Amino acid sequence: MVKVKICGITRFEDALAAAEAGADLLGFNFFKKSPRYISPDDAATICDSLRAQIGSDCPILVGVFVNEVVGVISAITRKAGLNCAQLHGDESEAMLKELYGIGFKAIRPMNMAQALDDVNYFKPQFPTDERWPSLLVDAYHPSLYGGTGEQASREVALAVKAQVPRLMLAGGLTPENVAGRIQAIQPWGVDTASGVENEGQAGIKDSTKVKAFIDAVRQS
Repeated sequence: MVKVKICGITRFEDALAAAEAGADLLGFNFFKKSPRYISPDDAATICDSLRAQIGSDCPILVGVFVNEVVGVISAITRKAGLNCAQLHGDESEAMLKELYGIGFKAIRPMNMAQALDDVNYFKPQFPTDERWPSLLVDAYHPSLYGGTGEQASREVALAVKAQVPRLMLAGGLTPENVAGRIQAIQPWGVDTASGVENEGQAGIKDSTKVKAFIDAVRQS
């Protein structure tokens, strides 16, 4: 079954709605320049409340970081009780190693050659925990770190998938197109943020769209 990650959570009601709709992972963005930024304190409150309400049914909780130092990543992960950390910037393989298996890398390759270079570079630090991805592929953008609504290249994603145990696909996924992308690429998981929001409401999820997205994945 393809895993679903709903990313850019900023409100408890959105986290709960996504969990109840069947999301496998929830993402909290700690990059201050992101329109979906959430403070560590607010994320901790949401995560604590979610665990208190749904217990063992709680999705995997993921912190999203961009070019942050390992000490800060570890501190926020502990504070909020997150399961793992997604490194979505220009981080090194050495940084992943310092996170002792709780980190996974997101890449935004410009072309096939760069994608395969990235895979080979990060492969020694792919996490072994099967609850989260080995690697995430997002759409290329020269200056933005995700959340662009652009789609990742199908050819690049397929090439990466052939080298990666658990590929998570991100980039422009919506309730309308996710089934087709799954059929074309067959990823381990899919990730959406802007695709389940209304225009101009970054960080505010539309529960109807969240449910439609998850239903589309389950039916694909």
